[in-house]
Amino acid sequence: MAKTNKYPSAGPSRKTTRVLLLILAASLIGIIIYRKWISPAGYSNVPREMQLNYIPSDFHFSIDEEKALEILSNPQRNRKEFNGLVYDINLSILYHVANRMGLSEADKALIRPEYDKHHPYLRNLYFHDFVALKDTTSQLYQTWYDNEGTNAVEILREVASKYTCFLVTQIMTTLVPTKGGSIYAKGQSVETPCGLAMQEALSPILKKLEDRAAIQDFSRSRGLLQEKVEKVIAELATMEVRDKKGLSKQLKTKVLGFNVSSSDIEITAISILKVGFRLNDYFDVSLNSRQGLVTITLPEPTILSHEVYPKVENLDIGWLREVQDADFNRTFNLLRAEFRREALESDIKDKAKKQAIELMNTMFAPVVSSLNNRYKLQVKFRETGENPEFDPEQSAAAEYQYE
Repeated sequence: MAKTNKYPSAGPSRKTTRVLLLILAASLIGIIIYRKWISPAGYSNVPREMQLNYIPSDFHFSIDEEKALEILSNPQRNRKEFNGLVYDINLSILYHVANRMGLSEADKALIRPEYDKHHPYLRNLYFHDFVALKDTTSQLYQTWYDNEGTNAVEILREVASKYTCFLVTQIMTTLVPTKGGSIYAKGQSVETPCGLAMQEALSPILKKLEDRAAIQDFSRSRGLLQEKVEKVIAELATMEVRDKKGLSKQLKTKVLGFNVSSSDIEITAISILKVGFRLNDYFDVSLNSRQGLVTITLPEPTILSHEVYPKVENLDIGWLREVQDADFNRTFNLLRAEFRREALESDIKDKAKKQAIELMNTMFAPVVSSLNNRYKLQVKFRETGENPEFDPEQSAAAEYQYE
């Protein structure tokens, strides 16, 4: 009697399943390879003329760090040079992005004309934002705290980061075909044009400036007052601001990611800040007999002096932590900068102008009246740094007349 097999052979069905699994695995591998190395990442059915292939390219930009730092230290005085620095940096960024995107020489030849359309308003945005963030009257203090050049580079980074992505997007979308406002690209480690500009171009430029600034700051602070300096000044202080601030800071020491020791520092400081006019920079009195005007022109108000008196309220040093001199210096400098920032952002300069007008009227109105009772007194304030072709002799921010 023949034996029957309880478990019928599943050979054909198993083979079929294996074949199907192999076909499925091969299909998945093919799709992955196509999506990663052949088609634009993240997209499908993209016309070939809209596809870009990112290629490796080194960033090359020659910059005179010392000259650039000199420009950044006083942008108002070096307005034309500041515009040129912005122009060179932005063009170098655009050309690098174009090289990484593999654009043709014909396309790259269009970059400069396209950027020239944007530069007139961009240079003004860069300048006004930079000046608004940089306190040019604090150069002496910044130098003493080893921070003058470094502070200028940090402000440039903040301003450039604000506009670089906008600029690159505006220029590249005019040169490269887009679909729905998007650029389709393929290649290894594909980055956005904005990412390329920020990471591969702007960051190396600022890193070179930061390294040079650190050297200059150290050298200048050591040679700040090698000998006693005396100079003649003519100043008119019209406003004084007194303020008090405090700052607490905790410095931690970590071992293998765990806090093992900490030091607490609490510092308060009082500030006495005077705002007024440096008359040795500019002061002019003119007479116009035809119009019957005596015009007094003063410079723009500025911080004339700033005294900060810090006091250590609490100092608790942990068992495994040493408080360095730099820790105190950073804290003192932070408090000093905050005093100045608040003063500059307030209406203290407008108040200084009003007080100057009243003072000029008190001092000169009787003299003007004695010349001729038809003469009027006019007070002007000179503006500086509006544009590279600006003539400070011809400008006045406000005019006030007194009978």
